[in-house]
Amino acid sequence: MSKTIQALRGMNDILPADAGLWEFFEDTIRDWLRAYGYQQIRTPIVESTDLFIRSIGEVTDIVEKEMYSFEDKLNGERLTMRPEGTASCVRAVVEHNLLYNAPQRLWYMGPMFRHERPQKGRYRQFHQVGVESLGYDGPDMDAEHILMTARLWKMLGLQDVALEINTLGSAEARARYRERLIAYFEQHADQLDADAKRRLHSNPLRILDTKNPAMQALVEAAPQLMDDLDEASLQHFQQLQDMLTAAGIAFRINKRLVRGLDYYNATVFEWVTTRLGAQGTVCAGGRYDSLIEQIGGKPAPACGYAMGVERLLALLQDQAFQPPVLAPDAYIVHLGEHADRMAFQAAEQLRDAGLSVILHCGGGSFKSQMKKADASNARFALIIGDDEAAAGEVSLKPLRDAGEQMRLRLDAAADFLSE
Repeated sequence: MSKTIQALRGMNDILPADAGLWEFFEDTIRDWLRAYGYQQIRTPIVESTDLFIRSIGEVTDIVEKEMYSFEDKLNGERLTMRPEGTASCVRAVVEHNLLYNAPQRLWYMGPMFRHERPQKGRYRQFHQVGVESLGYDGPDMDAEHILMTARLWKMLGLQDVALEINTLGSAEARARYRERLIAYFEQHADQLDADAKRRLHSNPLRILDTKNPAMQALVEAAPQLMDDLDEASLQHFQQLQDMLTAAGIAFRINKRLVRGLDYYNATVFEWVTTRLGAQGTVCAGGRYDSLIEQIGGKPAPACGYAMGVERLLALLQDQAFQPPVLAPDAYIVHLGEHADRMAFQAAEQLRDAGLSVILHCGGGSFKSQMKKADASNARFALIIGDDEAAAGEVSLKPLRDAGEQMRLRLDAAADFLSE
């Protein structure tokens, strides 16, 4: 006999016992984004590989090591399962000319795919909520993104999350800084690890984000990007800080915060926690003013961010958070030929009244059905025997609160349950 087929490593099932937490989170997300006027956009899971090479950057870890890419057997086209959502969102905005009349506030939620070493909060299929604002060039939109995430943490009751911000300035400033950084690291080439040597001439800013303890002193002594920033970039960053301070948002300037995607410029930020070990970033983003043009659209400013759903849920679970239990209003217990026929009609009539109802299926004794009714967490057992069916009535038995069993006509029972 062949071995039982199991889920792929790093691609996990979400079982009914965990689904309540996911549903609570997703419902909270929709309410939160609706309050800020963002509209949902849904993009394909599979895109042209060139989209991610052009947007994320050919010499990033995502493109070099982590993407699930394959060749279409029918036409030879190179395709990739999306590793992040911003590129797909921008591609859709450009393709459908969504910026023709007005700037856009958009959001999306769904699975992303990266071939990484699975660990807590980091999986090969993972889920993101992404928020993108396209056509806005001021620091006020950067501030809105940070303020709205702070509000979400309050709505979720999250604790121990801290904000780090930085600025990458303009493309011209980064080009000047890049040359200084390369020269500095070349002078200390004997201290670079293999990863840093590989990135030295292709993406030297990523060396600043190294997690190698042996390189921390070298990185700390590296030239600072702030020294190369132009006046406009510094003013943008200062205005953002002033807005956050005025709103009461605490933050730390992290000069080593560069993000792992090539399309970022100006503002970048991360919300981090110490409660998830190495996977401490739960939400991150920034400004990407050149990406729309890179993908083929007319130049337009843009900024956005994404949050890892699994990491946020792990943080909630670490805080012993329990989502509200959505219990059904009634569990219909029925026994007898006439009762069985009436039970289906009763269930649909109660649902027409807006009630949540579980109809017992599979037969069984009255006692066994009542056990299942109790295990369902329903507020009431709605009991139909042949006597009730002949009279066009039902019996209501409270399962969660004290009270006497009562016998009512079905429409009266629906009114009672609704109240």
